[in-house]
Amino acid sequence: MLASASEVVMQITVRHRQEFVEQGYSLLPRVLDEETLTMLREECSYFVGYVDGSMKARGRETYGITHRGKRYFISGRYRESRRLPGFLFGQLMADITSAFLGDESYLFVEQWVVKGAEQGMKFAWHQDGGYVKFSDPKTRHRPYLTCWCALDDMSEDNGTIFVMPHDRANTRNHILPHRAEPDTNDLVGYEGSDPGEPIEVPAGSVVVFSSTTLHRSSANTTEAPRRAYLAQYSGEVIQRSTGGAWAHAVPFTRSGQIIYEPGADHGPSGLRSPELE
Repeated sequence: MLASASEVVMQITVRHRQEFVEQGYSLLPRVLDEETLTMLREECSYFVGYVDGSMKARGRETYGITHRGKRYFISGRYRESRRLPGFLFGQLMADITSAFLGDESYLFVEQWVVKGAEQGMKFAWHQDGGYVKFSDPKTRHRPYLTCWCALDDMSEDNGTIFVMPHDRANTRNHILPHRAEPDTNDLVGYEGSDPGEPIEVPAGSVVVFSSTTLHRSSANTTEAPRRAYLAQYSGEVIQRSTGGAWAHAVPFTRSGQIIYEPGADHGPSGLRSPELE
């Protein structure tokens, strides 16, 4: 049974916070209610269909780390939805960000990550902050928070994520060097033998982890797509080394209270997936 939004605060305990600080991640099982989970699945289907059709019409099989039919990374589209802002800037995410980031937070990135049925590709070991540093080596910022929302039951067979605890990778507050992988366009931050810890959670769960936490995902070999929605938040406006803010930088909470103003939230963000244009 999925939780109601009002129940999530009681589910975030000292143990969850301690896990996050010490190991870089923690699990919040079944914290999305049925209505929210259904909404996210519907929005996901719309945007994946749009991207897939757009790429097919242009004769493109790959764009960045998106590979048509195999895996999709679709960013920066929440302003085109009537329903997504209510989730990204709602009480549930305010409770989660307050617990793991502190009293002040900003929306950094939101992204659909979907693996196609039977041929969904793996994704290499990386840190989310590794993508920021690879693009902007001189930028400096505190680690930000990834909320990985499982829209399906997650298993090794359908391409769930594996995480590497901080103490096994020396990644607490530390970004490792990453290299670009030519065939997939993935960034690779770890090539050792440690397989990491598989995250097998039911649909409606949220996995929270730090932007310095190493993680990867396996291939999807099942007959159904594997769907996740990422909502990333920072405790400060992350600045580019050349000036200006990285990503969305939309104010969300201050002193633990929601301060998001829909009327002041307008793009472009610079994160829109260009394969849709």
